[in-house]
Amino acid sequence: MRIGELARRSGVSERSLRYYEAQGLLRAERTPGGHRDYAEWAVDRVVRIQTLFAAGLNSRKIAVLLPCMRDTDGRPNEIASPELVDQLMSERARVDRMILDLVRSRDVLDEVIGLASEHAATGARA
Repeated sequence: MRIGELARRSGVSERSLRYYEAQGLLRAERTPGGHRDYAEWAVDRVVRIQTLFAAGLNSRKIAVLLPCMRDTDGRPNEIASPELVDQLMSERARVDRMILDLVRSRDVLDEVIGLASEHAATGARA
């Protein structure tokens, strides 16, 4: 598929797809005319890349991680080293901390919303 179709199907801009390719996160064959031609698996790969970026991983870490992830055939391309597993466990712990921080922030907002709602209701009656 061409870059425009991959962008549409994955919800990612063409510019981001070119960046992913430059970073070694994604690969495309070239048509005789020089256009990028992506395989069907590229849609799932782009979604994974987006998920990993959203989790706070940078492109270097993602480049190391992607070969260890399962492709469409269900098997990883490479076996993760013990060092990579340690790094991934640290990243997971960081994400867990972020989740806890977000839950705390939501709880504070809920409290403020509750107080503001009470105040608005009381002020409306006065």
